[in-house]
Amino acid sequence: MKKIFIDSEFITLTQFLKIEGFINSGGEAKYFLLDNNVFLNDELESRRGKKLYANDVIKLGNSEYLIINENK
Repeated sequence: MKKIFIDSEFITLTQFLKIEGFINSGGEAKYFLLDNNVFLNDELESRRGKKLYANDVIKLGNSEYLIINENK
């Protein structure tokens, strides 16, 4: 499981996709989510503005990511 460190209370799903290089701009998020299943805490998530908080787990394909807040 890959750890994603954030220094704010949350990031959006679009920001996560950009950080990890799945998309290059926020405008691509809508189409990426139409073509790919993204799971947040084992539930299918398709809202690009969904807030991701510390300890959330994202599954995309065969990869898992854990959100960690650096300030806590």
